[in-house]
Amino acid sequence: MNESSLYDFERDFDHGRALEWMQENWTLSFMLSAVYAAFVFGGQHYMRERPKLNLRRLLALWSLSLAVFSIVGAYRTGQYMLHILTTSGFKQSVCDNRFYTAPITKFWAYAFTLSKASELVDTVFIVLRKQPLIFLHWYHHITVLLYTWYTYKGQVAGCSWFMTMNFLVHSIMYSYFAARAAGVRVPRPFAMIITAFQILQMVIGLLIQGLVFLWLHEEDCPSQVDNIFWGSLMYFSYLVLFASFFYNSYLRGSSGDKRTKAD
Repeated sequence: MNESSLYDFERDFDHGRALEWMQENWTLSFMLSAVYAAFVFGGQHYMRERPKLNLRRLLALWSLSLAVFSIVGAYRTGQYMLHILTTSGFKQSVCDNRFYTAPITKFWAYAFTLSKASELVDTVFIVLRKQPLIFLHWYHHITVLLYTWYTYKGQVAGCSWFMTMNFLVHSIMYSYFAARAAGVRVPRPFAMIITAFQILQMVIGLLIQGLVFLWLHEEDCPSQVDNIFWGSLMYFSYLVLFASFFYNSYLRGSSGDKRTKAD
């Protein structure tokens, strides 16, 4: 698909129908989270006395597909963000909620939101391969799914920064996972850089939430206090957990094949 046909596909995407579905079904994210949590603990118990499965090839393909999706998403949303920053300024880039309806980004905003459900499959590989499953991994998956679906149905400000940053970080992270699963020896500092980017993403996320709250009552900065509260709490908890992960994994010299995760 060339850029022209991609633009036609993006332009023809029915945002109204997507928003209607999400507003009617966003609570489905709670059911998905419950099933996921049951798998996290039930799956580990089931695999305890069973041999781990060799899923490296399938994992490589899965990670590669998410890497490609994230790279294209980062490119398209990044184009939109650059346009807003250069033509309307930083404040508008924070308060903008046309990200959900603009021809270039309306598809990617919805695809990003749905992708948080598909990313739950990451944990299936960890459980079936009997790899260490840390709290940060499954806590992150559940909370980001709930918050992303909740935010999309409200079409609030700040989303352009949150989604673009996450697309960018995931394009690097899933490329790294795909390379590792394919047997490529990736230097250890590369994993450190990814975690550092994830920590930076949380810092910026908190800053954007603070600015949305500051400009909340202005006409062109639509949001809700409860959304800002839950989003800030989520980003702060991620910041603490990722900083702890970075310290324990790289500064204290702890070992182990731990997968970093962020949104």
